[in-house]
Amino acid sequence: MFEGLDLRTTRTIHSAIEIRAPIDVVWHVLTDFDAYPDWNPHIRRVQGELAEGRRVMIQTRPPGGRLIVMHPTILTWSPPNELSWRATFLSRHMFSGEHRFRLDATAHDRVRFVQDETFSGLLVPIYSSIRLGRTRTGFELVGQALRERAENEAGP
Repeated sequence: MFEGLDLRTTRTIHSAIEIRAPIDVVWHVLTDFDAYPDWNPHIRRVQGELAEGRRVMIQTRPPGGRLIVMHPTILTWSPPNELSWRATFLSRHMFSGEHRFRLDATAHDRVRFVQDETFSGLLVPIYSSIRLGRTRTGFELVGQALRERAENEAGP
């Protein structure tokens, strides 16, 4: 079953996309968590107070994957540029994922949206073989969906 398993205990996935909308519009769409079920194909729900050090509840379902519920801690809450959190399973030595959204204004009406996650711990090789590809696909789909929604909200 695990023949050819990549034994690295740290893996990072990354995606980036340009969005033709002002940074405030993109940030609003990205952090309007009540609307996630309407447009976000990967992160289905976020609940809780978004403040550094606080825990929130997040439900994710990558394409073709099953629903996962986690309770990460907010690491960075810096509107309108960055949001990050860390989720841990069992312990940080077993499995931890640090997820980050970053918005960089490249013009008054353009934003580079960057999403990345670094996974670390002894369970990363198993996670990578089972779920990493779907998670990577989910990141790409989120970027595309965020772009479509933010550009529609920004108008012509």
